[in-house]
Amino acid sequence: GNMVEWCLPQDIDLEGVEFKSMASGSHKIQSDFIYFRKGLCFGLACFANMPVESELERGARMKSVGILSPSYTLLYRYMHFLENQVRHQLEMPGHYSHLEAFYDDKKGVLPDSKGTTTSQQPVHWLPSIHRYMYPEMKITHPAGCMSQFIKFFGEQILVLWKFALLRKRILIFSPPPVGVVCYRVYCCCCLANVSLPGLGGTVPESKPFFYVNVADIEMLETEVSYVACTTEKIFEEKRDLYDVYVDNQNVKTHHEHLQPLLKINSADKEKYRRLNDQRQMLMYSQEVGEDCSSCEEDLFILFFMEQNNRIFQTLMEVSASQDKTLTADHARGMGLDPQGDRSFLMDLLEVYGIDVMLVIDNPCCT
Repeated sequence: GNMVEWCLPQDIDLEGVEFKSMASGSHKIQSDFIYFRKGLCFGLACFANMPVESELERGARMKSVGILSPSYTLLYRYMHFLENQVRHQLEMPGHYSHLEAFYDDKKGVLPDSKGTTTSQQPVHWLPSIHRYMYPEMKITHPAGCMSQFIKFFGEQILVLWKFALLRKRILIFSPPPVGVVCYRVYCCCCLANVSLPGLGGTVPESKPFFYVNVADIEMLETEVSYVACTTEKIFEEKRDLYDVYVDNQNVKTHHEHLQPLLKINSADKEKYRRLNDQRQMLMYSQEVGEDCSSCEEDLFILFFMEQNNRIFQTLMEVSASQDKTLTADHARGMGLDPQGDRSFLMDLLEVYGIDVMLVIDNPCCT
């Protein structure tokens, strides 16, 4: 089995981290990186696998070198160091001086200045500075994961968006390597960003758990909302642990009342078309050299944040009105399909505790 070979500080509780930092099935691949959650901390580990002529090690030496921090948002900066160090540990096992020096240098840097342990602070943005949007939330380099996420899921991101906004338990399955799947967890959480002050103090936080395995089952049983990924197929059978299961590009749910949300409707298609139009315009402006500082990651996050803000702004205005009636025109104004998104809207009102009466007819036949 896996074991923790060395750590600093020595008194830290690392129970289970030896399984979080080395994804199940990794013996089949040469290298990988893994984001994970350990208590209130987040970790990033780099894994590598090297063939060796040793019967004791059964022909392969496998190690992960990782770090823990109260926030996941700065961990990517140390990816290169961890990749180098895991190679170093494979070739020269037991030489920890570089890791000791790194720990001494960074131990006061990794936590954010407020010393908070939340993964994302509420974001209040001004349109004039949106191109510099909260770099502290970036998990990877700007050229990174958002465009891959859109290309991979296509219109299905609108299905994931609804489940993320409803704070469902979303589990993404993929065989190793798991690094790129950890990025999908992050992108999924970004779909649900809302920047309206005073909204949803009672709503569960959207938690990126990143990589989970069977050792996390007990912890997942107590969670009401999370987004995570796994390489272990056994999770599919454990339906009480998740609401939404994503296998490759296939998004599914075993809850009957959530089934209507799996269907792409006309408003979803329109949103996806607008998102792609904006991406095309961004690419064109970069080609002609007008605006190279804007990046796709900002565009993606802002697109969904503006969409979410519009929905909640309307719902809050209707709930503050005299008759509290939400009509088909309201739904269209929020960019939703009055019929196709009816069950989504009803769930949304319930999850966020918004007092509104829905008067959109749901025809049984059309």
